[in-house]
Amino acid sequence: MIVVTGATGNVGRPLTQALAEAGEQVTAVSRHAVAMPEGVRHVAADLSDPASLTPALDGAKALFLLLSGDLHAPGAGPADIIGLAAASGVRRVVLLSSQGVATRPLGPSRVALRAVEDALRESGLDWSLVRPGGFASNALAWAESVRTRGTVAAPFGDVGVPVVDPSDIAEVAAACLLDDRHAGGVYELTGPEVISPRQQTETIAAALGSPVRFHELTRAEARAAMTRFVPPELADDTLDIIAAPNPAELRISPHVEQVLGRAPRPFSDWVARNIAAFR
Repeated sequence: MIVVTGATGNVGRPLTQALAEAGEQVTAVSRHAVAMPEGVRHVAADLSDPASLTPALDGAKALFLLLSGDLHAPGAGPADIIGLAAASGVRRVVLLSSQGVATRPLGPSRVALRAVEDALRESGLDWSLVRPGGFASNALAWAESVRTRGTVAAPFGDVGVPVVDPSDIAEVAAACLLDDRHAGGVYELTGPEVISPRQQTETIAAALGSPVRFHELTRAEARAAMTRFVPPELADDTLDIIAAPNPAELRISPHVEQVLGRAPRPFSDWVARNIAAFR
């Protein structure tokens, strides 16, 4: 049995589906109960309280660990989840980490993730690290303004990074969970092209068949919007990257193709599959 945390999110949802379609027994973990694919067990848990994950780990052989905001919750001990998994008999953990652990190792959120990576390496379990860059699905933050005002508002309009499709992340994670050859692998995941917010806006407009205006935010405006949802240090970390990506953050990684045997999906593919959100 494989446990998928963050099972209702942009990565966890397609990962759960892929594992179920592969014939695996899957336990999907999220804070709240939602509809799951047929045969998938759901357990409600809050990863900022590692002990709440205990029922989900009963009988599990592998764990996909997505910490997200739980990494920054007051009093959270995310590395404790790895110890809990080992004590429960889990043999393999695939951690959704971040490209920034390597490219921006001193950023506050990256320091926290590095500590979890180190705990996993030292756990005695089989492990794989999946380190994506920016997500194509971050464009969903623009969906409401595109629907209601025909506008995308974002900072640094002409600065691009090679955003990765969450479905590619999910497929790589599934391979790591199912195939012993990926034990000890560290996979940096990007899309196939550097694409700026302005270019993403043009791609959305083309898929809609109607104009979408791009409005460039100042850094201060973008920070104020972001800190409504994430801690200020994480907002600053993110803005530092998208304002001035370094050469490592602009590199097109070969790892999606190495693991999956095909090129990563472009942003236009993600838009085509998710265009209903923008209509």
